[in-house]
Amino acid sequence: MNKPILVSRSDYRYFQSITTRWMDNDVYGHVNNVVYYSYFDTVVNEYLIRAGLLDIEESSIIGLVVATQCNYFASLKYPQRVEGGLRVAHLGSSSVRYEIGLFSDGETEPVAQGQLVHVYVDRESRRPVELSGAMRSALTELVVTTS
Repeated sequence: MNKPILVSRSDYRYFQSITTRWMDNDVYGHVNNVVYYSYFDTVVNEYLIRAGLLDIEESSIIGLVVATQCNYFASLKYPQRVEGGLRVAHLGSSSVRYEIGLFSDGETEPVAQGQLVHVYVDRESRRPVELSGAMRSALTELVVTTS
């Protein structure tokens, strides 16, 4: 397995503050690995809500997660403030690959980084739909070129 390349804070386009919760810790005294995926989901969806692209109760188009991945570099624990950085690595016709970095407050290197792929679908039929102009425009602001 190839060693992941750390992505610096400056390579992300949007940041969301997250506070760890008491229940996030596991018996080993740090945030459990599955919780990081919840943080990823929070960062992505908070961006979409703030950009006016997602109404969690009414939007006719929703993003379904079809793939996730995470690399861990250091531990988080309760209580701790975390900053989730967001960028878009791929913008398809109906899908988006988001890359997320989680940073301890003020740090430049991530404690974890990963990706989440959404396929945008009609809420009722669950069939893929093309990204709207507004969605494409808002997500283009987050696009980075990756090697």
